[in-house]
Amino acid sequence: MRLQRGVVVVLDGLGVGELPDADRYGDRGSATLQNTARAVGGLRLANLQRLGLGNIVPVDGVPPVEAPAACFGRMEERSPGKDSTTGHWELMGVHLDRPFPTYPQGFPAEVMEAFERAIGTRTLGNRPASGTQIIEELGPEHLRTGYPIVYTSADSVFQIAAHEEVIPVDRLYEMCRIARGILQGPHAVSRVIARPFVGRPGAFVRTGGRKDFSLEPPRPTVLDRLVGAGYPVWAVGKVADLFSGRGITRSLPSRDDVDGVLQAARALAELDRGLVFATLVDLDTKYGHRNDPAGYARNLEAIDGALPALLDALRPGDLFVLTADHGNDPTTPSTDHSREYVPLLTGGPQLRAGLDLGVRETFSDVGATVAEALGVAWEGPGRSFLRELVG
Repeated sequence: MRLQRGVVVVLDGLGVGELPDADRYGDRGSATLQNTARAVGGLRLANLQRLGLGNIVPVDGVPPVEAPAACFGRMEERSPGKDSTTGHWELMGVHLDRPFPTYPQGFPAEVMEAFERAIGTRTLGNRPASGTQIIEELGPEHLRTGYPIVYTSADSVFQIAAHEEVIPVDRLYEMCRIARGILQGPHAVSRVIARPFVGRPGAFVRTGGRKDFSLEPPRPTVLDRLVGAGYPVWAVGKVADLFSGRGITRSLPSRDDVDGVLQAARALAELDRGLVFATLVDLDTKYGHRNDPAGYARNLEAIDGALPALLDALRPGDLFVLTADHGNDPTTPSTDHSREYVPLLTGGPQLRAGLDLGVRETFSDVGATVAEALGVAWEGPGRSFLRELVG
């Protein structure tokens, strides 16, 4: 069955339970959705419940429904790691052989010396840290010296923070491009991230000028195949950054997760064919990493409230998929991503509903399904579930 349009929405960091190898990552006991629901006394997710979220795993406040409006299941990550780049790449058909490098002791001297020579100034920091905490700690020295703040996390990231009045955003982006050129080979981190901020000591605030400078996927993705076949691929949120712009024909920034849902709905109103690929990052960046289950719950409920705008934009010949890229359990001591199964909710106006798709062996089943639905050849990883949806 040939469809005309697909929409994939990634709820960044919405895991639904530890993977079998979670102990290797220090994530035993992580279950982002279930633990968050328990911590706040139950979630109110009427639209996700109607689709079948509570049929995937038991969720306080979101019981299973007898006739879900979507098909449902879970997906297991095959690539090593638990970061956004790895998860998104796998969704679109790229498996990694080894995880991206991480730097729990900070970046080595050869990296930092090369970076400082290239930008013509010293740096501050160079250690794992919370972004908000490190700018509060080092922001005053940054204002005095003009040196950019470099930090990392448990993820494979090289982050550069700078006050917009000290280092203009365009210059910060230039520094990130320089770092991206240096961080290759054994030091090829998944992302270099610009983190501009404003304000005064004690009241620094990060701005919306964040920009990710990712590696290009090492092999063709389903997105590449779609664009090669003449399909438009519109990316909402940070999707284009995660694929280094490859396989994307238009990128639509979003202010927050609700706006991301509405942007995806507006894209569907404009596109007659092709793929809309949206990522909603606030669950991860604002709440998961900050161990804020109450905030996580509020944001998830806000996304749920916005979903009808997207679902109402679907028409015959459409495929929709709601899923995630990893976990980020705000109830555990860790502030890092967690190695978890991710949810799968999928369907469309002409497709079956209420079918249990079980546990999928790889996130790449999503990409394989999108490719088959739009009639594009795909020889990479993943097993399409389109036939189950068609019946």
